[in-house]
Amino acid sequence: MDNTAATALARVTGHQRRFDARFEAYFDALGQHLAAPGPGRFTPRCLELLRDLSLRGGKRLRVALMYEAARLVTTEDVPGLEEAALSIELLQTHGLVHDDIIDDAPARRGGPSTFYAYRREFPDHGRTALGLAVLAGDLAAFLSQRVLLEAKIPAELRHALLEVQTRAATDTVIGQVMDLERDFHALPDEELLHTVTDYKTTRYSILAPLRMGLLAAGADLTPHDGQLRRYATPVGILGQMRDDYLDLFGDEAVVGKPAGSDIRAGRRSYAVAATLAAATGKERSVVEEALGDPRCPVATVARIRDIARDRGVEDKLRADMRRCAEAASAEAASWRPHWREEAVAFFEHLPFWGTAREL
Repeated sequence: MDNTAATALARVTGHQRRFDARFEAYFDALGQHLAAPGPGRFTPRCLELLRDLSLRGGKRLRVALMYEAARLVTTEDVPGLEEAALSIELLQTHGLVHDDIIDDAPARRGGPSTFYAYRREFPDHGRTALGLAVLAGDLAAFLSQRVLLEAKIPAELRHALLEVQTRAATDTVIGQVMDLERDFHALPDEELLHTVTDYKTTRYSILAPLRMGLLAAGADLTPHDGQLRRYATPVGILGQMRDDYLDLFGDEAVVGKPAGSDIRAGRRSYAVAATLAAATGKERSVVEEALGDPRCPVATVARIRDIARDRGVEDKLRADMRRCAEAASAEAASWRPHWREEAVAFFEHLPFWGTAREL
């Protein structure tokens, strides 16, 4: 790892460590001030599960993007930035809870999903478990707005941050709907995959943190929003491609989950769609028969992985990710006339670190 990469990684780690301490303090205060009426136990348990999922892991790249976006403008403390970071991560918690309901996923971040935690607690009351999980995700979404509403910042800035956050949240839900529809396409084309990624991931994971960081630092987004979009789009595609790549080709010991979850769930991900497109007739039948089978054996996943490698899918995805990283890096390099060199260098290098992480 060169010095630039090491510096970027150290900055991400530093943001993660500081934010995690702040996130923990937020939930401590929330538990005291959001008391349930009467002697009920369901609300405290809901908050406990949200806290557990929120603090259990995650690299906090959204937080790092937000803080580094502010550093494009200033190195001073930025009022409202902390609340903006809490807001975007609470929105992430909301998304994880609902994703795991949609996917019927038992685990998340090395522990039980919120849905399955409730299922274990209410084994004979499935509707109650489902309802509580849905409401937990809803609560996280509303808390993500409330933390901005209560921020001690000028009303104009509060409104601007809320507008970015709520637009990103709306787009993300639309992206989730599109994600489900995508899997009804026998072979989704690249344009559809990119569109789903844009709505489901890029707009709230990349673009919203960039916008919120700059807004909090006092920047006018109007002359720069096109630049932010040109950076966010390839970074978002890169991140989704990496996740899809790891699901098929990743080392379980490194990734932390079994390979083939996209196949078992019937997802036409970047990796699965590329494999379907490249496979021969008989090979494609193997993939199609496995798609959506929750009991798809490890040996079949391994066979599909071999087909993908033989047909050049692994190399293609790596090359596509590299091109995305180069496009994003070139865009960031063009920011030098406008913003601080140190922060520009961070954004210039970050996509290449993203291509290498866990591959």
